[in-house]
Amino acid sequence: MNAPFQPHILDLAGYVPGEQPQGGGFVKLNTNENPYPPSPRVIAALGEAINERLRLYPDPLATEFCRTAAALHGVSPDMVMAGNGSDDVLTVLTRAFVGPGELAAYPSPSYLLYSTLIRLQNGTEHVVPFSAGWKLRAEDIVRPGLKLVYLANPNSPSGTALSRQEVADLAAAIPCPFIVDEAYADFADDHAIPLVRDFPNVIVCRTFSKGYSLAGIRLGYLIARPEVVEQLVKVKDSYNCDALSLAAGTAALKDREYHDQVRDRVIATRTRLTEALRGMGYTVPDSQANFVWATDGPPAEPTFARLKERRILVRLMKYPGLQPGLRISIGTDAEIDRLLEVMREPG
Repeated sequence: MNAPFQPHILDLAGYVPGEQPQGGGFVKLNTNENPYPPSPRVIAALGEAINERLRLYPDPLATEFCRTAAALHGVSPDMVMAGNGSDDVLTVLTRAFVGPGELAAYPSPSYLLYSTLIRLQNGTEHVVPFSAGWKLRAEDIVRPGLKLVYLANPNSPSGTALSRQEVADLAAAIPCPFIVDEAYADFADDHAIPLVRDFPNVIVCRTFSKGYSLAGIRLGYLIARPEVVEQLVKVKDSYNCDALSLAAGTAALKDREYHDQVRDRVIATRTRLTEALRGMGYTVPDSQANFVWATDGPPAEPTFARLKERRILVRLMKYPGLQPGLRISIGTDAEIDRLLEVMREPG
């Protein structure tokens, strides 16, 4: 039998995640994981959660987790919704706001999943190139019939970020839901959560994969007006977050001292890597994330291949109209030393 897939699904290439090697021995700097372990309080919380209650369904509304996140960010718990990673949150939002043929916008180059999510809804993409200095103009984004706008801030692959005021200026001009995807905000100087109170269209998304060293525990969340969250809960899967993820995330949010220590270590290494790459002839924007974006130096594709041959994985990123570049996650100091050693070898 021919599978009766929708035609737009058959035509969809699908999102391709970064390589996850099955063997050991790699210096893995390609998917922006945190190089340091989770908080010891997370490990303890997981141990406590592994008990006979795993036979029961988890809390469908993640009540305790939402209270903890709300207290951290100074919002009310009814402004928080948990998801199975921030990708799940983005999927819920796209399903809620974009229908067949409807228009959704995102900047480029940016997170490639936005395109996939729009296409899964059989929606129409409006791709907005960044202007000089990795800036965005509202007049380039706003179009008749626009239903949703995505903004990765800090952005991937560049690591750059718009200021809170710049995000506010966009929010004031955008006539539809405006997702500020803050997957990397734990490493940034500022964030947009306070704008949720000022602008009813702003929805901020967060993840535990980067700042909390929990990429293997799929958990993310959004912050939006209560009336927005009320409707989004109808769209999410009934039990979209398991009990272990919620226990881990709640514990991680409470351990601010450990979070800040890891953040400071990552930022210090990021500064060192940026300076080293610039010294090798690369153009590297000032990053607000846990990675850097290297272009215009030694050709990216042969450098990527040479690094992989030496069991060092970085992300080779290609976008239409731009030369390929290397997105390099911040690893431990020893991992970055090894990366730079190989990159400095005669090619």
